[in-house]
Amino acid sequence: MTPSSPSSIADNRHWLAHQRALETELAKARERQCNLKRTGPGGPGASPTESDGDGWMLTYLDLMTLLLVMVLAMLAHNMTRASQAPAVLPPPVDISSLTHIDPPGSLLLVPPVVAEPEPQEPVAVVEEPPVAATPEPPSSPLDELPLDQLGSDIEVIHNARSVSFRIDSSILFPSGQTDLDPKGMQVLQRLAQVLSGVPHRIVVAGHTDTRTIRNAQYPSNWELSGARAGSVVRYLQQQGIASNRLSAVGLAATQPLADNSSAEGRAKNRRVELTLEAAKP
Repeated sequence: MTPSSPSSIADNRHWLAHQRALETELAKARERQCNLKRTGPGGPGASPTESDGDGWMLTYLDLMTLLLVMVLAMLAHNMTRASQAPAVLPPPVDISSLTHIDPPGSLLLVPPVVAEPEPQEPVAVVEEPPVAATPEPPSSPLDELPLDQLGSDIEVIHNARSVSFRIDSSILFPSGQTDLDPKGMQVLQRLAQVLSGVPHRIVVAGHTDTRTIRNAQYPSNWELSGARAGSVVRYLQQQGIASNRLSAVGLAATQPLADNSSAEGRAKNRRVELTLEAAKP
């Protein structure tokens, strides 16, 4: 229980002293009233006026007693509530706030206005189509061949998907013949050494000019061109080229390189071409 304050203790003492005084005065009045009743209203030395005058005193004393009881009851109730209520302490005082002095003119300063960022329009993202990978060109058989070993008797023709080796028929065969000349064998031997290092197929084609040849062995240029292509294939096979890589074809005068009306043009058209295909077998 929280102890009473000094002011409440002084008030209680004041009311208790006042109560005792009233009780004493009430006791004296009752005692006089009792004496009057014993002696009677017409007792010795008392007149009717005096006995009637004492009656109001009793009523006054009773009223004061009731008022005193009510005051004491209210006082006791307030003391009980004050003792039960929790003590409320005042909030602590911040000394720094009391000693703080604003600089001169601080009340006139206007707080800065923070501008709100403007809404930005969404940026359209354009997706570029994926760049298609450029297909690598097919590997050429020329990339794998030591062409510097062929010599000047062989002309190399590089096509889109193949490589051709062109040899003049006058180097390989005597006129009108299909048997290889010794010089022609040397040329084919160098070419066989180069071709043995790659696995591509080899097509040997014989070509002639437009002059007609008729004999018992070769009735036309078809047989002559085919026989010359076959002779080259047999020699390459003897030099170690696998037979499944080789094929022979006679084209006669169907694919001329020059005009057959001149001797130079006809000599250029008489040839054997070995085509190295890019596709492997």
